Amino acid sequence: MYAAALHILGNHSDADDVTQDSFVRAYRGLASFDGRADFFTWLYRITVNTALNALRSGKRGSALAQRGSAEAAHVGGRPEALGQLVSSPAQKAQITAEVQRVLDAVAALSPSLRVTLILATIEEMPHRQIAEILDIPEGTVAWRVNEARRLLRQRLLIPEPTSARTGPSSSPGAK
Repeated sequence: MYAAALHILGNHSDADDVTQDSFVRAYRGLASFDGRADFFTWLYRITVNTALNALRSGKRGSALAQRGSAEAAHVGGRPEALGQLVSSPAQKAQITAEVQRVLDAVAALSPSLRVTLILATIEEMPHRQIAEILDIPEGTVAWRVNEARRLLRQRLLIPEPTSARTGPSSSPGAK
């Protein structure tokens, strides 16, 4: 729960607050849990909704975009991982700048796209479970993930993937 809140909100203090608030809300609402969804899914939904409410309230909305380079190097809570990948300070600075660039692009996504992308990509949840958590159709989950990825590619200037049918030789009139 904490990891999801951290990825949505962008800083440890806010993630701590949201996680604690989510568990309190879940405890208070335990009598309303009817068992239609898995308990984990229900609890996760409370956490995601609490984090989204925090974003909407404006108190925490820009936290992800305001991460400093030092925190960007610690993405995923594993600061040692970056140090193991690179050998020189110049390489570390370059990677840290790239990580910050990606974080900024993710922060620029709308909350609905950002949360869906985080649940699918970082939390590695299946679309069915994301649909239950966000109370949206599975097709909407797939669209949001694809749209978020398209926008990230656009913002990061990464070429769109091409399929075999959409290559230059398959255009009308090509021989």
